[in-house]
Amino acid sequence: MKVKDAMHKGVDWVSPDTQLTELAKLMRDHDIGAIPIGEDDRLIGMVTDRDIVCKGLARDSFDGRATARDVMTPGIHCCRDDDDLAKAVRHMEELQVRRLPVINKSKRMVGILSLGDISHLAPSDLLSEWAKSVSAHHH
Repeated sequence: MKVKDAMHKGVDWVSPDTQLTELAKLMRDHDIGAIPIGEDDRLIGMVTDRDIVCKGLARDSFDGRATARDVMTPGIHCCRDDDDLAKAVRHMEELQVRRLPVINKSKRMVGILSLGDISHLAPSDLLSEWAKSVSAHHH
């Protein structure tokens, strides 16, 4: 099984200047928990729903103009759409992340791989106990 068989398609990145309220609406509308941030045609970071809450809303200094750049985790890890799914899952475990942006051969982002998605369709031997426990309490 390849990464492209399990990923969320059609997830796009957004600019680092996107406001948090806009990010939250995108997450709700697409039913996703993380959005990649891109600038100058390159992925530069990731914002998760937890980043919005913990680094945004819950901060004493929060103001309504906060943007993706204010809360994103810089530095991005990704996988290729033609990577073996098992390899991508191992990569996520090593990084201790639940989601990875997926790029194609020409370095274009084509989707997002999420542990939650994988746990529904992957044979259980593909997912380690760590991955199962991480995605289990999020449903």
